[in-house]
Amino acid sequence: MARARVLDVLTDQPEPCTVTALSELTRQHPNTIREHLDGLVDDRLAVRTRAPAHGRGRPAWLYGAAPDAGSNPGAREYAGLASALAAQIARTSQHPGADSIEAGRGWGHDLVRRSTSAQAQAPAPAPVPGSAISARREVVALLDELGFAPSSDARAGVVKLHRCPLLEAAQEHPEVVCLVHLGVVRGALAELGASPEETERAALQPFSEPGACRLDLLPRRRTTRETGAS
Repeated sequence: MARARVLDVLTDQPEPCTVTALSELTRQHPNTIREHLDGLVDDRLAVRTRAPAHGRGRPAWLYGAAPDAGSNPGAREYAGLASALAAQIARTSQHPGADSIEAGRGWGHDLVRRSTSAQAQAPAPAPVPGSAISARREVVALLDELGFAPSSDARAGVVKLHRCPLLEAAQEHPEVVCLVHLGVVRGALAELGASPEETERAALQPFSEPGACRLDLLPRRRTTRETGAS
């Protein structure tokens, strides 16, 4: 099961990633991760390559899923696009936090419209007032389609994201990648009819749970650990 979990993480990455990044997300010791990766490489389910050399010392190993290991096409498309967006914001923006949330917000609106249109073959219906729980549950379903492997409580108020489709990018630009994710959630909530208060107080705590990030979808008092203060 643990080895399968590592493979699941690898298949959702747009680029090969390091042992350190995998260890951070799964909350497993790097030596344990290396053992699983060695087994996956031996089984031809993962590919190991050297990172480009920078300065002195031997370059780190990079790991990626083998081409035939399989992944969710929608999740891989999201990962590739979001990775490129995050890199662009990190390079060019003078206000990366705010710009990341706004970019994700527009994306969230669009993802809900596309999903609704694909299901109904008709324009997205107007949001139904009082459907807060339904909106949160639909956001959880959307996150599942995007490759986050979410689990939630009965009211979809607290969601644990067990995968990060942009693990390596999140390690390199957490202030951008995590806020793009938060913006997607806020945009999706708004498109689904959640109240402005509930939408804007959705908060993401990266890598705050064992093997998961915590997403709070119900309005509550903020803490200094939360990401995405308005």
